[in-house]
Amino acid sequence: MTVALMWEARAVAGRGEELLAWARAQELAVAPLRRETFRAPQDRVLVITWWDAEFDAELPELPEPDAELAQRAVHRWRFEPVGPQLPQEA
Repeated sequence: MTVALMWEARAVAGRGEELLAWARAQELAVAPLRRETFRAPQDRVLVITWWDAEFDAELPELPEPDAELAQRAVHRWRFEPVGPQLPQEA
């Protein structure tokens, strides 16, 4: 089974690049199958890690950044794939 862990944080205003650099520098105790990092308006940073594990497996996650860097607590979610999306027929 594959599970994806999502980590999303919002930087203190004007510190988005710093939060992005911080998130990219974080090393996990075990390497995931894949790791993707994104940025968005309002200084948001998103990291998705993909694992070959059960949905409720204990997996390493990115930590909380320092309070001076993040505007609020990190949001974390787990997802499991549900199969390919088929095109709609006309």
